[in-house]
Amino acid sequence: MDKVALLSEILAQNPSDAFARYGLAMEYASRGEVETSLAEFGHLLTEHPDYTAGYFMAAQTLAKAGRNDEARARLHEGIASAQRTGNQHALSEMQAMLDDLDLAG
Repeated sequence: MDKVALLSEILAQNPSDAFARYGLAMEYASRGEVETSLAEFGHLLTEHPDYTAGYFMAAQTLAKAGRNDEARARLHEGIASAQRTGNQHALSEMQAMLDDLDLAG
């Protein structure tokens, strides 16, 4: 069974499994299925607004697709999440990526 099938099966049994939803979004991103990946990240972040890693990886997916304005917006949301949860590591990673995007134009 491939990863998408396995993670989809887990989500069928437990639709609110944040880790499985994140894994599914990441798997789609690694396959180059940007829109499907972003839909899964969106679902994840709607249900789990403080799953901070989701914002960062969604922003990376958007940036790789050349969608820098959307990536910046996702990073701003992620930075707010990191501040709410006290996740300084994620905050610094997202701020660094945001700074890089701002320098790139």
